[in-house]
Amino acid sequence: MEALRQDDPRRFGPYTVLARLRGTASSVQFLVRETASEDAVVVTAARPELAALPAFRRRFQAEARTADRLTGGWVQPLLGGPDDIPDEEPLWTAAPYVPALTLAEAIELTGPLPERAVRILGAGLAETLSRMHATGAVLQGLAPRTVLLAEDGPRLTAFGPLGAAADAEARPGGQLSVRLGYLTPEQVEGEEPGPASDLFVLGLLLAYAATGTTPLSDGPAAEGAERIARTAPELGAVPEELRGLIARCLEKDPADRPSAGTVAAELALEGAAGLAKGGWLPEALAAAVAEQGVRVREAVAAAAPADAVVPAPTPAPAPLPVLDTRTAQLGDIGRHAPRTDRPTTQLSVPPELAGRPAVPALSGVPAVPPPMVPVAPRPLPAPTSRAGASSPATDRRALLIGLAAGAAGLVVGGGGVLALGGGGGDTADPKPAPGHSGPTVAGLPPQPQWVYTHPAAEPAPLTAAVWNERLLVLTGKNGATAVDLRTGRRTWQNADAADAEAALPAGKDLCFVAAPSGFLWLSPKDGKTVHRAEHAALSPEMPKLSAPAFVGASGPVIWFTGSETVTVKAPPPKKGKKRGKDRQVVRAYLFAYDIVRREQLWRTPVPAGRGTAAPVHRLIAVRQDDLVVRQSPATLTPGDVRAAKGKAVFRSFDRRTGKALWSKQFGTVAPDAAAMGDDRGLLYAAVGDDLQAFETPSGKPKWTLNGTGGTPYGTPVVTGTVLHTTNRSQEVGAVERETGRLRWRRSTEAAITTAAPAVTLSTTGRTLLAADGSQVTAFAAEDGRRLWKFQDIGAQDPKGPTVTAPYRVLTAGSTAVVQRDRIFYAFPVA
Repeated sequence: MEALRQDDPRRFGPYTVLARLRGTASSVQFLVRETASEDAVVVTAARPELAALPAFRRRFQAEARTADRLTGGWVQPLLGGPDDIPDEEPLWTAAPYVPALTLAEAIELTGPLPERAVRILGAGLAETLSRMHATGAVLQGLAPRTVLLAEDGPRLTAFGPLGAAADAEARPGGQLSVRLGYLTPEQVEGEEPGPASDLFVLGLLLAYAATGTTPLSDGPAAEGAERIARTAPELGAVPEELRGLIARCLEKDPADRPSAGTVAAELALEGAAGLAKGGWLPEALAAAVAEQGVRVREAVAAAAPADAVVPAPTPAPAPLPVLDTRTAQLGDIGRHAPRTDRPTTQLSVPPELAGRPAVPALSGVPAVPPPMVPVAPRPLPAPTSRAGASSPATDRRALLIGLAAGAAGLVVGGGGVLALGGGGGDTADPKPAPGHSGPTVAGLPPQPQWVYTHPAAEPAPLTAAVWNERLLVLTGKNGATAVDLRTGRRTWQNADAADAEAALPAGKDLCFVAAPSGFLWLSPKDGKTVHRAEHAALSPEMPKLSAPAFVGASGPVIWFTGSETVTVKAPPPKKGKKRGKDRQVVRAYLFAYDIVRREQLWRTPVPAGRGTAAPVHRLIAVRQDDLVVRQSPATLTPGDVRAAKGKAVFRSFDRRTGKALWSKQFGTVAPDAAAMGDDRGLLYAAVGDDLQAFETPSGKPKWTLNGTGGTPYGTPVVTGTVLHTTNRSQEVGAVERETGRLRWRRSTEAAITTAAPAVTLSTTGRTLLAADGSQVTAFAAEDGRRLWKFQDIGAQDPKGPTVTAPYRVLTAGSTAVVQRDRIFYAFPVA
């Protein structure tokens, strides 16, 4: 801490300034105390000459809003922000003080961290990155001086390029030299950073924490870009248990890097907080953190009046810095010999600080970087690094990285340029709405029990099912794969089950799959085929049965449709007439089959579909005495479509004999409208924008739940006395089955799409999970409390993250398995 200077502010809003912590070229950190309390708070104030720049102000505000959105977990709450501060007043943020050391200071003090500490550090950072990526933004604030090591775990303190630029120094000509060492291959190539860029920098940071050096940093500065873009990182000194994961983070191709959620799960399955219980820092670091807290408490307790100057403390051989929990820190521990760090990038500050428009951002990037002014060496804890360039797209035009010039600058030893333009009216983005303290994104999901990634060399799974709460069985073009539900480990494969449609328990000892080649019964232990039934054997009376189309299952009984082409002979001709031609006719049937006894129970004729393939039916309801099905509109013949007159036709069959009981239309329910029946004889279906309940088989309407224009309901889920609903407005709800009275309705807060979320209940019925193309949202089924959201990064393309597959959810016991394409996460649920 230092004494306040004559021109230092004495107050920031409700805070009384106690001491100056330290300053950088862009900001000054102050230790403050709220007048009504004795809590230590850190205020980070932008330097007035920079705060006068509209571009700088917008970036400072954007990064503060990012921190505000991420509050919770390993991000400190924002106590005061810059959005409501008038332009003529100082620009500042406030956050609670937490005793901690930066990662750079910790490495300088005691050397590399032990493996367990690296795991906790990486898991905590990855958890925060996962939340950041879920908002659609990129963090770009990782560096050894933007990460704090506190008593209970890591803290992230920078949320964009300004925060990451911890070690800025003033240069002649209105420039700031900023050590931004953590570039990524895509940035070197001139591409925009995406979520995978954060994972590359996380890999560099973890290697630094584990070894005390940063991969790819050693060597001539002129070759820096080449090393980042093409040289394999040297990870020989990284502990073997961490080497593989860090190597995956450092893949040159962004598409080959893991997601943040995957990294968090692999480093600490129980979560960073769980692994850190009981202490996580080496003894020397824990003592240093504790001593720092004592010193700050003493300073706060002996607080001087706001207009007094706080005397500087007595110098100590190894002063411990007071750290800001909002942005990056400057300060030296001084236990090792001084080391220098070449500036690799420059922050250009136009001379027109206020009143006149500055040069547009891109024109501030010189074709040849300006000469660097030598800096007098000073003690540096470690080479400072930085994670990328910008964050939300709305601010990219205000603060741009000259990526092409930056790559060239590295080659010639100068560095790229971060240009702060004046923000002319035709280039500035509108100011986003101010944030508020407290999380504005949904709560963090629980840490996955495991994460399974289907091998990239194999096609992505087409179906997924849970077998007896023991196995997750995946089917695809290459066959069936089993994953242990307890561990997430792949246990077996069976190529016979290629393109299978279902995986069901056939009693306690066998796993049944319905494949195009026939029905298979597999051993759950090793996946070997124990029994096989070809199509011709499923129904002896139909030796030419087509590939069955799976309809549904209940207990050991499955239902499927099948068809065969038969020759209908022409009738005998009348006397004097020629005999007519024989006809080829497709006859379709609905089958009931017991997969435990391996025998057909019954078959009954149903309308055929288009062509020779079996018609596709969907199971609508299974009741004690009957079942209800509806044929997929895509397989209806033109004649059936005309006969339906734009309405869906539902059919009921006796469960014991297969006898057709009734065929009905209900109200104006369309052929493709969402519909679901229950065990009490009610049918719930979307009718226009409403949800209606009908009595069956009479068709009498029972109740109507009104919807909003243009947002039809999706398929509901029945449980107990409640019907859980979903609609295209990305809302889910709970409705009383008998009366249609709405108990609650909540939004998933996902983007509006053309499809309603798919809802799934946990085995206990206490948690409702809504899955769509962008996220999974968990609600308390009883009252609709939003519990958490989950999103992963998704596949990468040159333009950034894109969703390639919707999320799906399966539940078994106390586990919910979330699938997105070839990645599966197992979450604990109530």
